[in-house]
Formats: sequence, C-alpha cells, structure tokens
Amino acid sequence: MSKAQRTAIDALMRQAPFDGTLPPDRLRKEFEAQMTAGPAPAGVVVTPSILGGLPALTVEPEDGAATGTILYFHGGAWVFGSPDTALRLTAALVRRTGVRAVSVDYRLAPEHPFPAAVEDGLAAYRDLLKQGVAAEGIVLAGDSAGGGLAVTTLLAARDAGLPMPAAAVAFSPGLDATLSGESMTTKRDADPLFTREDLAVVFGYYLAGQDPEQPLLSPALHADLTGLPPLLLQAGSNEVLLDDSTRFAVRAAAAGVGVQLDVTADVPHVFQAFEGMLDEADAALDRAARFVTDALART
Repeated sequence: MSKAQRTAIDALMRQAPFDGTLPPDRLRKEFEAQMTAGPAPAGVVVTPSILGGLPALTVEPEDGAATGTILYFHGGAWVFGSPDTALRLTAALVRRTGVRAVSVDYRLAPEHPFPAAVEDGLAAYRDLLKQGVAAEGIVLAGDSAGGGLAVTTLLAARDAGLPMPAAAVAFSPGLDATLSGESMTTKRDADPLFTREDLAVVFGYYLAGQDPEQPLLSPALHADLTGLPPLLLQAGSNEVLLDDSTRFAVRAAAAGVGVQLDVTADVPHVFQAFEGMLDEADAALDRAARFVTDALART
C-alpha cells in the first residue's frame, strides 16, 4: 500500500476540514458540490425511483444484475448528503458485487430530527419485503451516519418482528451520539476532518434536545444486539469515530452476532470514497464486496 497516497489524501482533507458551525443549508450545498464533482461513475445504470415513499436512486450494473439487493444509506451526520453524494461509493459496491443497490433519500435534521431517519430506513426495508424481495436476498449498507442508520434499521426491523436481511456493511459508522469514545481525544490530531466539537454541533440538530443515551442513538453503548445478521464494520485508524466501531463490534460479538471489524491503518473517515486514488480504498471495497456476495450466497 502506498504511503505517498495516504499522505496526499490526508493533506487534501486538511485543506478543507469539516466546519460544523456552518448553517445546514450551506453544509448541504458544499457537500453536494464536493461529492458530485467530476464524471458520473462508470459501469452502472442509475435510475430515479421510490422506496418506502422516499425518493431513491436505483443503481444497477450495466451488464445486468445478479440476484440480490443492497439497501444503501448515505452519510452526512443526519443533516446533509443524499443518494447523489454517495453515488460513487454505491456504484463501487454494485460493480464489485454485480447486484443492484437502492440508495434512499431519508429525511434530514434539523427539519426532521431523530427518529425520522430510522423510521425512513425501516419504511424502505419494509417496502422491499412488500415488493417480494426475500430478506435473505437483501444486504443493508451505508457510510458514516448512513452506516449507523444501517445498524439502527436492523434494530428497528428486529423489534418490529421483521425477518433479518442476509447481512449489513457499515463504513466508518456513527454509532454513539454521546461522542464518548476515547478516540474522540486520542485521534484528534490524526483525524484530518472531524473534531468532537464540530460533530457535537451537527449531532445536536439530529438529537433536538433528546437524550443521546438511547439504543437507536448510541447502539455501540446501549442497544441489545442479539439476533442481528452478520456484520462487517470498516474504519480507518485516523478517525475520531474509530471507537464507535470497535466498541460496537465487541458488544455485538458478546451478543452472539457474527461481526467482522476491519480497521485499516493510517487512513481517514470513509476512506473507501477514495476509490482509484488510494490503494487501501480499493482493497477495502474488494473485501466488502466479498462479504456481501458471500452473505447472499449463503441464502
């Protein structure tokens, strides 16, 4: 793996670190512009769609899809982001797995605080089941807040008595709204993007004064994780959110869940988004795709 690539990505991100004090509208515009710049992802067909009453993008391989569906949730701290901003990452999974993905435009805070996003995740999953898609043919996936939403959608679906999907994949998931992980301090200098203080501001929009120590807000600390399907969590060692993944993985394993914790050294938050620029990103996406295809093959 290339140290020069890692150094270049770190420098690039430090040129424009996240500023949580910006108004939500500006955060949305700047993130959208950043993540949608450049050519459209190759090798996929993208179609606007509706799932669970929500706008969505259906992303399929150009040469036809294999059996299975990835239900994808974009990142953005529950305040910004969209299926468009996550399109490159979604397309990367689709190309590697050969299965279609449906990326959902769930409601955002502050207009729609917790539990709106979880309600939307559950509605999208219910709709797939209602359409006749078998639970064992579905994999939930997401990045950052969307990775957390993939997990909390699982919890909401289990509590609603719905069958569990084949598996879930979470890239640098947000799993602790209390922001209490030691990595918030120990990784402060290593993380080129986030600080606890900035995250506290944007998480505050989602919390809207509610207690963060709830299972669907901080599952790494408070959720009953029994009965969840196999999970893959990928994170970088240079991110303040690292302990969200490490603590969740320990608790999931203790609850009897098959969980893989995949931490890549010296890379930042959602480093997989640097596909084609960072060897570690391509390698991690390859591992995630194998996990997805293996999970679907077991059904």
